[in-house]
Amino acid sequence: MNNIVNADTLISESLHRLQHYIEKEAFKGYDPYDALKSPLFKLPVLKNNKIIRFGTQQLVKRFPLNLRPVLFIKKGLNPVTLGLAIQAYVAIGKAGQLSLDEVNNKCKPLIDQLVSLIPPGYHGACWGYDFDWESRYAKIPAYQPTIVATGFITNALFKLYKLTGSKEAIDLCTSACEFIYNDINHFEAPDGSVCFSYSPFDKIQVFNASMKGVRLLSQVYSVNNDKKLAILAKKGASFVAGHQQNDGSWKYAALNKGEWIDNYHTGYVLDCFDEYQKCCNDNSYDQQIKNGYEFYLNSFFENGEIPKFFNNNTFPIDCTSAGQSILTLIRFGNIETAKKVALYTIKNMQHNSGYFYFRKYQYFTEKHSFMRWSNAWMFAALAELQSSIR
Repeated sequence: MNNIVNADTLISESLHRLQHYIEKEAFKGYDPYDALKSPLFKLPVLKNNKIIRFGTQQLVKRFPLNLRPVLFIKKGLNPVTLGLAIQAYVAIGKAGQLSLDEVNNKCKPLIDQLVSLIPPGYHGACWGYDFDWESRYAKIPAYQPTIVATGFITNALFKLYKLTGSKEAIDLCTSACEFIYNDINHFEAPDGSVCFSYSPFDKIQVFNASMKGVRLLSQVYSVNNDKKLAILAKKGASFVAGHQQNDGSWKYAALNKGEWIDNYHTGYVLDCFDEYQKCCNDNSYDQQIKNGYEFYLNSFFENGEIPKFFNNNTFPIDCTSAGQSILTLIRFGNIETAKKVALYTIKNMQHNSGYFYFRKYQYFTEKHSFMRWSNAWMFAALAELQSSIR
C-alpha cells in the first residue's frame, strides 16, 4: 500500500514542479525543429536552399550541445504548447484541484493567444508552429497551418468544452472543420475512402495526421449533429483502417514515404480511432483498434515501463513518446502501465527544476529543455494520469 501511495505522491509532485516551470517560463521555450528561426536563414543564400536548411535543422536537433544561443535563436511560443497546457488544466480540473471557474480562468488567456495566432487567408481556425519548418516533402512557413497542430489544439479545446461548456472553445473547433473541408487537400481512394493531407502545402498521406482530421470532425459532429461531418470522418477512418498492417501496426505514411513504425504516431492513431467511435457511435473499427492496441502494448514498452520510440529498438527514449504512451494507456484503461511509464520517465528524465529532458540514449542523455516536445506533452500526460488515479 505504501508503494502505491509513494508512487502517486511522486507523480503529483512531479506534475507540480513541471507546471511551475512551464508557467514561470510563460509557456515559451526552444523546440527540436526551431533551427530556422536563426536570423542567418533570412540571408539570401540560406533563405531558399532546401538542402542547407533541412541539414541545419537536423544538425541542431541532433547535436548533443544546445547550439541555439550561438545561432541567436530565441525561445518561442508554440501554439501546440498552449493547446497541451489547456488539456492539462482541464485534467487538473477533472481531478478536483481546480474549480470550473478556475479552469476557465487558466485557459482564457491561452485561448486569446491562440486566436491571435490564427493565420489569415484560411476558411476556418487553424494553427501551425512558430518557426519555419523544412520537411522532406514540404516547406511550411512559420505559423502556417497543419492538420496536426490544429488537431492537437482543437482536441484540447473540445475537452475544455466538455468540462466547462466553453462556447468559445467549441466555436473554434467548429470553425476548424471548415479548414479541414476547404484548405486541407483530400486524396480519395478508389473505394471512396479519403486521406487528408498534412498541410495545405502538400499531398502526403500521413496516417496519424489524417486521423486528427477525423477526430476533429467527429467531435464537432457529436455536438451539432451535422451529418456531413460524420460522413467525411467515416471516409477518413476507413482509409487509415485499410492501411493497417497484418501485425496490427501502421507505418508513418503511405506510398513508401514513411516506412518506420513509432510509438507516439501509433498512439495518435489509436486515440483518434477510439474518439471517432465514441463521438459517432460507430463500432466498425473495433477489431482494428484491438489489433492495433495489442501491437502497441507488446511493441513499445520495454519491461512494461520503458517507452520505446521505435518498435524494434529500446533507444532512444523520448518524452513525446512517454507523454503519449501515458495518454494512450489511460484511454484504454491500463492505468498501472501508465503509472510505470510515468515513474520511469520522472526518475530518469526530469530535472530538479521541473522540466523534462529531450531524449535518453543508451550511454548519454540529451538534457535540452524543449517546451512543446517534452514539457507540454508531459504536462498533459501527468495531469491526465493524476486525474485517473484519484
